[in-house]
Amino acid sequence: MTPVEYLAAALVIGGVFFGFVATVGLLRLPDLYSRLHAASKSDTLGSVLAIAGTAAALGLTTESMKMLFLVLFLFLTSPTAAHAIARAGKEQEVDPVGEEAAWRDEDGGEAR
Repeated sequence: MTPVEYLAAALVIGGVFFGFVATVGLLRLPDLYSRLHAASKSDTLGSVLAIAGTAAALGLTTESMKMLFLVLFLFLTSPTAAHAIARAGKEQEVDPVGEEAAWRDEDGGEAR
């Protein structure tokens, strides 16, 4: 194997690892906001690493440039979608789970 192939394999394995972490987070965490945190960060990183590994394996081609644009698209849209989902959850009054979890207003009291 060449060093580029080792790099591509390492990136894809890292992508699979973070995809697995996102899946475990979705299944194990208790509420919408925690699940959204796990899914948005880990899934984005996992996808980006897997795509970068595939692009590294392909070398400098038109397809790898398209994958670069796909990575850029993921970095722009995934956090935006996570923010929109969290905001929609708050507007629908979906409460976080936990003893200290409550929406607080500026004075420290509970707010809706």
